[in-house]
Amino acid sequence: MSSEINNNNKKENGTDNNAVKEESKEQNNKNNRELLLANEAVGRLLLKFAIPSIIAMLVSALYNIVDQFFIGRNVGELGNAATNIAFPLSTSCVAIALLFGIGGASAFNLAMGRGEKKVAGNYVGNAIAMMSAVGVILCAISQIWLVPMLSFFGSPDNVLDYAVEYTRITAFGFPFLILATGGGHLIRADGSPSVTMICNLTGAVINTILDYILIEMLGFGMKGAAVATLIGQMISAGIAIYYFAHYKTVKLSLKNLLPNPKYFGLVASLGLAPFINQLSMMIVQIIMNKSLKYYGSMSVYGEAIPIASVGIISKVSMVFFSFVIGISQGLQPIVSFNYGAKKYDRVKKGYFLACIAGFILSAIAFLCFQLLPRQIISLFGDGSQEYFDFAVRYFRVFLFFTFLNFSQPITSNFFTAIGKPLKGAFLSLTRQIIFLLPLILILPVYMGMDGIMYAGPIADFTAFIVAAFMMFLELRHKEFRKNN
Repeated sequence: MSSEINNNNKKENGTDNNAVKEESKEQNNKNNRELLLANEAVGRLLLKFAIPSIIAMLVSALYNIVDQFFIGRNVGELGNAATNIAFPLSTSCVAIALLFGIGGASAFNLAMGRGEKKVAGNYVGNAIAMMSAVGVILCAISQIWLVPMLSFFGSPDNVLDYAVEYTRITAFGFPFLILATGGGHLIRADGSPSVTMICNLTGAVINTILDYILIEMLGFGMKGAAVATLIGQMISAGIAIYYFAHYKTVKLSLKNLLPNPKYFGLVASLGLAPFINQLSMMIVQIIMNKSLKYYGSMSVYGEAIPIASVGIISKVSMVFFSFVIGISQGLQPIVSFNYGAKKYDRVKKGYFLACIAGFILSAIAFLCFQLLPRQIISLFGDGSQEYFDFAVRYFRVFLFFTFLNFSQPITSNFFTAIGKPLKGAFLSLTRQIIFLLPLILILPVYMGMDGIMYAGPIADFTAFIVAAFMMFLELRHKEFRKNN
């Protein structure tokens, strides 16, 4: 009897010791993370968080760029136009991913900054659950109403079959795309930005390899591009799911995944700004495609050339925006934690360093777009002289104020990170909805296709002015004016 009691005591003590070790490990992870965010040089922190974020965003952009590259060279202009028609659906996936991914990461970091560790896990779990559920719903809607949706997006008749063939397959990957993209922000918030990079990079590399095999070697065209994209997204999502099962700062359980309006409501409010930004992009893409089709039919270019050209140029410009958005996302945990900890000097310094880095990268992109447009567009296959004439001019005019485009996304994400989502949401609306969308609708009435081109620089400049003014007012608040 005494030996049984001793054995039971040993088991209980062993269990207790394991629990203590696990709790101690979690506490050490939390303490290390807090020490890093509170005391590490802000510039070094920004590099640590921004570089993996930039790579993750670049990899995400490469999914579309790689498909465009192989499709353009093997299918042609109509294939490029088809991917542009389908692109609003991918944008909607990214919007959902940012709504719950950035929102969950912001809520998590703010809670950790306040020392509310148990609550922090619920924000992450609810974000994961909502991304999964909405992804499945979007996939089902796309499969049921695919043809009318693509027609509504502005597909010309000679492009529709290509767009349907491509999207019918990629729609199955929507839940995986959302989980991989949004999950990367939750992983980054846990202090593992390199894992986010690996997650996205692995999927992109596999997508590129499969694109070459299925399109270039086997000649499967649009179907091959779609299958390659789907497999890459599934693998990226698998890596993210594995990480969630081994979350460092807090231990996630099924209880954390149970949807609760108290948690996912706050998550959604904090992710509202980037969500609206992406949703605005989707709306603008649809209106843009419709306008390009309508005014293109009345020009020497026809319906398909403007849609194909703008599709390529939009995805090339996404490579540049990947740098800026990556910087803004890398800034998020630094700003959220230090604002919660009332270290306002570090918050302000982080913002200005992010803007300096964003401006330098934006200036480089501006020079490339102005000096090398023909060379860039030629990478995506051959085309008619009208195709190249339109693409070169669109590059130079529409993207003229690229060197100012760093301000709006960085400032918008800044307001979200400090728990002021309404300001962030408003800034997210400025370029796409408040300025660009009305200009796309009004200017072409008087200027034809030129009106669409000139809408871009006007919207970019006005969005920059608004972001600068709102940040100027924010920095006049007393917490930013005193030394800490």
